[in-house]
Amino acid sequence: MIKIMDKIARIKELVEILNKASKAYYAEDIEIMSNFEYDKLYDELVALEAETGTILANSPTQNVGYEVVSELPKEKHPARMLSLDKTKEVDALVSWLGDKKGLLSWKMDGLTVVLTYDNGELIKAVTRGNGEIGEVITANAKTFVNIPRSISYKNRLTIRGEAIITYSEFEKINASIEDVDAKYKNPRNLCSGSVRQLSSKITAERGVKFYAFSMVEPEDTELLSSFENSFEKRFEYLQSLGFDTVEYKAVTADTLPDTVKEFSAKIPTNDFPTDGLVLSFDDTAYGKSLGTTAKFPRDAIAFKWQDEEAETTLRDIEWSPSRTGLINPVAIFDTVELEGTDVSRASLHNITYVKDMQLGIGDRIKVYKANMIIPQLSENLTKSGNLAIPDTCPACGGSTEIRNDNGTETLNCVNPSCPAKNIKLFSLFVSRNAMNIDGMSEATIERFIGAGILHKLSDIYHLADHRDVIVTMEGFGEKSYDNLIKAIDNSRKADMAAFLYALGIPGFGVANAKLIVKAYKSDINAIMDAVPEDLMEIDQVGEVLARDFVEYFHSEEKRSEVMRLLDEIEFIIEENTAEQDLEGMTFVITGSLETYPNRDALKKEIEDRGGKVAGSVSAKTTALINNDIASNSSKNKKAKSLGIPIISEEMFNNKQFT
Repeated sequence: MIKIMDKIARIKELVEILNKASKAYYAEDIEIMSNFEYDKLYDELVALEAETGTILANSPTQNVGYEVVSELPKEKHPARMLSLDKTKEVDALVSWLGDKKGLLSWKMDGLTVVLTYDNGELIKAVTRGNGEIGEVITANAKTFVNIPRSISYKNRLTIRGEAIITYSEFEKINASIEDVDAKYKNPRNLCSGSVRQLSSKITAERGVKFYAFSMVEPEDTELLSSFENSFEKRFEYLQSLGFDTVEYKAVTADTLPDTVKEFSAKIPTNDFPTDGLVLSFDDTAYGKSLGTTAKFPRDAIAFKWQDEEAETTLRDIEWSPSRTGLINPVAIFDTVELEGTDVSRASLHNITYVKDMQLGIGDRIKVYKANMIIPQLSENLTKSGNLAIPDTCPACGGSTEIRNDNGTETLNCVNPSCPAKNIKLFSLFVSRNAMNIDGMSEATIERFIGAGILHKLSDIYHLADHRDVIVTMEGFGEKSYDNLIKAIDNSRKADMAAFLYALGIPGFGVANAKLIVKAYKSDINAIMDAVPEDLMEIDQVGEVLARDFVEYFHSEEKRSEVMRLLDEIEFIIEENTAEQDLEGMTFVITGSLETYPNRDALKKEIEDRGGKVAGSVSAKTTALINNDIASNSSKNKKAKSLGIPIISEEMFNNKQFT
């Protein structure tokens, strides 16, 4: 009796854990558990339910997903959308297929969407939701880059498929986000958030694609008969209507194992995320005759690859601070080969995860790649639990504290001046219009700060002292290191205005810097000793900017750091021999250029000749430079309304400013 009660208690525990993970994944787009862990616990629950005969009403083996929580309209699906039963054994697939013909296809990892067409037009799109009720996203679906807006078939037709964002598009979107903490964790989360936007404009900017994988049974008997009970013919028909379908191959029990291998070999080069394969009976009438279980249809089954595991030794934990103050633990272990690549690092997520795994340095651990891509720990074999949680931040040496947020413990730096929290300052310093140090992305800066080799701006010029640390960092090697040091050395010869801009003085831009450098005749000491009254005499330098500029150099800490930087760099003072024929004139540049390589080149010429370049047209503008003089752009309209001349490059070069 005690034993059975223990098993029922374990069932209750598993139901709670799995439901929490499912809710986070499907309803909140948060992944708190790896697929490997979820599948392991799910299989344990299935076995316990079979053994005890006890199945709870809220068991994930009985329910499908969770209610959606967005503000989008809700709608009930005409027929309940069930999950697929799954296996990790190829032999089980072969046995399931028996002597029937099957279709093997990708199980894409995105967001399932149901499209309804009528009279050849897309009239409705609904997300899967909890399988019974989904969210209406019709306007958003119409922006999917490869979806047919109109089709040749005029009767009602309902199609199911997966909305996805490719890896290349995912990386492109993440690269455009400067804030490291705001970057998306994976394409699936980005896709889910993109498809469920309240604004279809945002969806349109995300490059979402749709791949059809099935058709709801049409009422049109003539169309049905044309399919000849063949699932493959349905795919072919969808393709004829203009739909992209998931890649599939016809298989038999004999060819199935080799076909699984063929799909497996494509994973490293696929540009789309997947979490397995789907095997369906080609004979749709036969599949339909099999009916369903409470949760699964019997005409298809999902296959998930056996995660390739490797045993290794945990050598260290890298505590990596971020701009939010969160300090993330990363496991460093002896290099192992997984899915054809060398792996030596894996995220440990948070303190709760570290404690649950009972980690300690020297432990024997098992690691794998989630979905054959992301390194994760699957098991700790020795469970020493002797890992010390640091009480000081590796970036600043300040105190740390453990915070508990809804049962999850995280390590945080409490120092508001921690350099990890000021990544924007470092990022500005190395940017193109500042010191122009290529190879120092925000992610790289954050990594250097986390390693304790970057505390202040001047430390950038001493990174060569940490070569042994840098070349072993993820994403770095000898070549990357050499390129970075070369870029740093190139920045030692600097433009003074770019340097002043790079310091990050509040409200201080490149244009202001050039005006001040010019006014003080490139005398850096005079600039640092400037007083507000003198600065305010410079055009475009107001009281607030003048005060902030002076306060910056009156700060002993900041002035000392500037002096350290000045020890590392040499200013290039270019004597301006250009005729000052544009003195007192202000220009605005818009549109494409023909004789200048870019706007910066034209801007430099104007400034060298004593003129100024503004970003918007005003009553003070001398002329708007736009080769398309007749365009109806907003700047052209504004110039015309104010009586400001609109001139081409040729007119500018001929000094035709009126």
